[in-house]
Amino acid sequence: MNWTSFDTWIVVVGALCAVACALPGCFLVLRKMSMMGDAISHAVLPGLAIAFLITGSRASIPMFLGAAIAGVLTALFTQWIARFGNVDRGAAMGIVFTTLFAIGLILIRQAADHVDLDPGCVLYGAIELTPLDTVGQTGIPLAALVNGGVLVANLLIILLLFKEFRMGAFDPALADTLGFSSQFLHYLLMTMVAITTVAAFESVGSIIVIAMLIVPPATALLLTRKLSWMLIIASATAVLSALLGHVAALTVPTWFGFESTTTSGMIAFAAGVLFTLAWLFSPTEGIAVKYWRSREEITLESSDKYPAE
Repeated sequence: MNWTSFDTWIVVVGALCAVACALPGCFLVLRKMSMMGDAISHAVLPGLAIAFLITGSRASIPMFLGAAIAGVLTALFTQWIARFGNVDRGAAMGIVFTTLFAIGLILIRQAADHVDLDPGCVLYGAIELTPLDTVGQTGIPLAALVNGGVLVANLLIILLLFKEFRMGAFDPALADTLGFSSQFLHYLLMTMVAITTVAAFESVGSIIVIAMLIVPPATALLLTRKLSWMLIIASATAVLSALLGHVAALTVPTWFGFESTTTSGMIAFAAGVLFTLAWLFSPTEGIAVKYWRSREEITLESSDKYPAE
């Protein structure tokens, strides 16, 4: 494996994106809204397409605003359908994001006739190419600055409203009683998820964003029940997934006679492996640990019942 500065920047971009997703993802998991990240990441497609069709360009600001607005509207539509249509929230998510996703694909195909706007890039990303798009003569990839900026923004919002977010996640009714609007916190979280998703599109694509929003927080939840530690563990898991994913993308295919594979896919796979390890060996929730403890208890009960002569 020949490691270069390009590989370092790929890992840095992947780690920044993964942590930016994992922070709001912790609150999605705690609020049992994991699929909302999936819904928003798909439903922003019409926002991207409409922004291009209106402006006629792929300028970052119009595309960013269009996708962010579409993401927030997804949360609004889901809430309205669930509340006024007497529909389960999961079903409401499915209705909204599949409809908007289909509209987005149609519009992107229309836009693709006039410009290189590839649906595959939106879905899978192109993290291997991010080191080529640098800011001026600095040599710093634009994707690193964008995802790093979103990470800092998400971190600042969570730190400033940590108590409110914690209360809104565990007891929204109590939050309302104490004067913290649970609805405001909900839509603020949805806005964070939408903006994070849009920022990550060009580097890792929507499919990997879904994995980073959910898998590191779910892994952390198996290891701790304290929110502050959950945020830290989820962030560490996200960084480790980015590093292991890129290393695996360079090395694992060579075992089977291939050169390499997509880093984005391997980052998601690495996150899944880390989750599996936590699921098996978590000190409190691990399946294997619980099995060993039950075996020890059975052994102790047997020895107490039938003591050695």
